[in-house]
Amino acid sequence: MKPEWLDFLNDAGAEIENNRVVSFGNIEREQRMIHTGLVIYDLSHQGLISVDGDDAADFLQGQLTNDIRDVSQQHSQLSAYCTHKGRMLANFRIFKRSDSYYLRLPQPLLEPILKRINMFVLMSKAVIKDSSNALVQIGVSGPKADQQLADLIPDLPKKADDVTQVNGYTIIKCPGLLPRYEIYGELDPIQTLWQHLDVNAAPAGAGPWETLDILAGIPTIYPQTTEAFVPQMINMQVINGVNFQKGCYTGQEIVARMQYLGKLKRRMFRVHIDTSEAVNPGDKLFSKDSKSGQGTGQVVNAQPDSEGAYTALAVIDIADAEAGKLQLHDENGPAVSMQTLPYTV
Repeated sequence: MKPEWLDFLNDAGAEIENNRVVSFGNIEREQRMIHTGLVIYDLSHQGLISVDGDDAADFLQGQLTNDIRDVSQQHSQLSAYCTHKGRMLANFRIFKRSDSYYLRLPQPLLEPILKRINMFVLMSKAVIKDSSNALVQIGVSGPKADQQLADLIPDLPKKADDVTQVNGYTIIKCPGLLPRYEIYGELDPIQTLWQHLDVNAAPAGAGPWETLDILAGIPTIYPQTTEAFVPQMINMQVINGVNFQKGCYTGQEIVARMQYLGKLKRRMFRVHIDTSEAVNPGDKLFSKDSKSGQGTGQVVNAQPDSEGAYTALAVIDIADAEAGKLQLHDENGPAVSMQTLPYTV
């Protein structure tokens, strides 16, 4: 996080731990506000890997699940980075700003992914580095976010994943039940935008932003779940994170075989977990009637909801999900109930 941006957030009342804004003083209020009001978020908990050079696009094409040729100044995409066995090491939102590609992912995964992906550059003319401090990142959401942002920034992107480049801002429209945007820019323009929005908006931390991802059915891989899933298990093929016509990439054979020849036995669902105790990525689910030799399932992402429980995305054995009677951890754990996703799998 840029020191100047850190000072700005501290002056705005942010409570910050490990470069992550926990809240602006009242996390319960922030969780309620995301459903009804205009909210602004610091997104410094997201790392940025930049990829530059003559071979940048060709290199990424051979590494990631989506077709990098579709990324432009006007369009971003979700994508994943897999092992040779098709297991996801990380997933990203990828966008372009000037001539650079940016891969956005959780900060705790940035260093291991950067180290691994650089091992495969070899003779390619591509420079891959940590650019988390090159840009300041904020999010904006709310029922009237379109209108309120349009008063400050002309030419907003209209469709999910689309991008506009305006007045030094890179603005990405994100999928969701409510209008929301990720905005990237230099320090001064982002500070100015935040101050204008802060007149009518409530600031919020990282958790409420992830809640919106969960409600939209958009998963994020964390260190606890790296190599736990093939892309189809977390619905990446449904949310336009996999291209099956693009050609070879690391893990492509396994991912394609699962799509065309395999039978998916577990996939991602949205769930409600009846507990106020912390729920974390990688936490196991339990069903006493499960016949799965791999276990019932595990949590992908989870955040507190406004009612004192947790909303989460979880990969679950399909038969166990259909049977219900799920619990967190073990037979004495909190009840887990199924909720709907905003898309059809």
